[in-house]
Amino acid sequence: MDDYSDEQLVARYLKGEEKALETLIAKYLKPVYRFVFRYFGNAAEAEDVVQEVFLRVWRNIKKFNPRKSRFANPRERRQKSFKVWIFAIAKNTSLDFLKKKKAAPFSDFDNEDDTNAITDSLVDPAPLASDIFERKDLADILESALEQLPVGPRSVIVLHHDGGLTFQEIADASGESLNTVKSRYRRSLLSLREILMHLLE
Repeated sequence: MDDYSDEQLVARYLKGEEKALETLIAKYLKPVYRFVFRYFGNAAEAEDVVQEVFLRVWRNIKKFNPRKSRFANPRERRQKSFKVWIFAIAKNTSLDFLKKKKAAPFSDFDNEDDTNAITDSLVDPAPLASDIFERKDLADILESALEQLPVGPRSVIVLHHDGGLTFQEIADASGESLNTVKSRYRRSLLSLREILMHLLE
């Protein structure tokens, strides 16, 4: 089963092969858990949310359509991968749980303009080296810094680095434009660097 693509596994599951869904869950369980954990920082809550994520996947997998697009114009239609679909569910489920807890200041990012003449015009805001996400000695410091970011900017960083999604996939998952996602990512990294500098002083 490991040789099949995600979309092939979905098709096989819909034809009655239960093992295909088990293979998909095994593949995405850890990445989805890591992504969700960044929202909550609490293993018990993250486990509850992940359970809900895969419950929603199971309930809605018949609706998954790899060719479905949010764009009305057929010329702009692009394929939506299973990875994008499942991380969109993980993000939405996490936000639903956070809204119930009323723990996130959603007004900080729900309606923001997502443009910044200063940071967007920088040639290279020197994003964090990707290996910072892999170094064990910085893991706790990075975790603490990420927790200080608002949920929206944090999710772009986590989807890209932990989820392995491209900026286009994040745009497809969030329903935002590619430029908006790239802009938010750059500004989020700048904020994260400032927080890390303070924490490392």
